[in-house]
Amino acid sequence: MSFARFAVRRVAEMAATLLAASFVVFGAMYTAPGNPASFLLAGRSASPEALASINAQYHLDDPFLTRYFHWLGDVLQGDFGRSITYRTDVSRLLADRLPVTLLLITMALVVVVAVGLLLGRTAAVRGGATDSAILVTTTFAVGTPSFVAAVLLQGLFAVQLGWFPSSGAGEGFADMLWHLALPAVALALYLIGMLARVTRSAMLEALDSEHVTVARSRGVPERQVIRRHVFRNSLGTVLTTGGLIVSTLLVCTILVETAFSIGGIGQLLELSTTTKDFPTVQAISLIIVALFMIVNLLVDLLLPLVDPRVTLGTRGAAT
Repeated sequence: MSFARFAVRRVAEMAATLLAASFVVFGAMYTAPGNPASFLLAGRSASPEALASINAQYHLDDPFLTRYFHWLGDVLQGDFGRSITYRTDVSRLLADRLPVTLLLITMALVVVVAVGLLLGRTAAVRGGATDSAILVTTTFAVGTPSFVAAVLLQGLFAVQLGWFPSSGAGEGFADMLWHLALPAVALALYLIGMLARVTRSAMLEALDSEHVTVARSRGVPERQVIRRHVFRNSLGTVLTTGGLIVSTLLVCTILVETAFSIGGIGQLLELSTTTKDFPTVQAISLIIVALFMIVNLLVDLLLPLVDPRVTLGTRGAAT
């Protein structure tokens, strides 16, 4: 199978999966007991005119599939409906808050990749006491949930030492980087431990491979062996964890943004769920699913380029 044909097939599969996910996200509102209109009102009383307005706005008098396709058509045009809580367009809420969340996730991802790869590589290459110390450290990191890390970091570096702000996202790019530093570390801590362990295992497996033994017997310098034959061959396994890392970041950002009072979509999702602001919850859920699928698509497309042992359409050699 050619790479172009494989890419087209994967994009088509992602589109079909995203369509099915949109149906689930939309239909979730109707799995709740009671009338959808009363659910949208979240227990608040409404006049007959207001109730009729809600029925008209959300097309509640139409058949279910008609409502779904009407909603999907609006979503494809960037219209996610109107927030019940904030009384404004959901797309405007997302435009205000999504950049903060994306910056936070990007910062956390940079920390995860830089520190996780470095620790895993160092543990595999040096071994001995260094390997043991890194294993203990990463075990602690993996066992520390993001919300616990957020509280610990906030208490030490923001409250006790006063080095970083304890809440908010800041204003201006430099100020935002300063405000989001602690949340990014809290978000990254668990994934650093996970990526370091995956990198270490992949490199240890590569170190025991036949081609590494042959390279050493030919007198290839050790640094070159590690860089070209060990680290490079282990990148395929590391890359397959990319989807899991990003999905974990997307989920954990809800807890971290809430802990640090950051006005991103994670905190917005938490508040919207509490207030039963379903149009906002639907929009954020769909965006999270779409981001997760896009990351997995990129991993599938990049994997054959990074690891030539991988056959198009499989991840077998990397896993």
